[in-house]
Amino acid sequence: MATEIEHKYLVKDDSFVPQASAVIHIRQGYLSRDKERTVRVRVTDDKAFVTIKGSSKGAMRPEFEYEIPRSDGEQLLVMCLDHIIDKTRHIVIDHGNKWEVDIYHGRLQGLVTAELEIPDEQYTYPLPDFLGVNITGEPRLSNAALSLV
Repeated sequence: MATEIEHKYLVKDDSFVPQASAVIHIRQGYLSRDKERTVRVRVTDDKAFVTIKGSSKGAMRPEFEYEIPRSDGEQLLVMCLDHIIDKTRHIVIDHGNKWEVDIYHGRLQGLVTAELEIPDEQYTYPLPDFLGVNITGEPRLSNAALSLV
C-alpha cells in the first residue's frame, strides 16, 4: 500500500516565486469526496492522473496515483462533482526538500498553500521563510473541501 505523509502550510508572501524550478498549471476535480475516500482527477499542462486517497490519520493517509491519457483526464473533469480547482503550482527546492506551492485562481483567488511530502513521521525539516501557519490535517483547507467552495 502506498502511503502519503504530507505537511501543509499557508504561504505568507511571494518570496518563493524566484526560487521555483518549475511552474505547472493544474486543474483538478473530484469524482468522490466520501469521508473515507476521495477520487481525484488532475490535468496538468501535458499529463493527467487519477488519484485515490483514503481517510487521513494525522498527516498520513493511503494514496494511489495513476497516470492516464490526458484526453481521458479532460473527459473525466467534466464528470466531476461541484467546482473544478484551478491553480498554478511552483516547485521550490529548499534544503533538499521539494515544496509544492499552489497559487489558487478563480473563486479561490488569494489562497496560497505549500505542501511537503515527507518520508516518515520522524522526519524533520527547516521551514522556508515564505511559510505561514501550519494547516496540516485541517479538513476545511483540503483540496476536496476547497472544491465545494
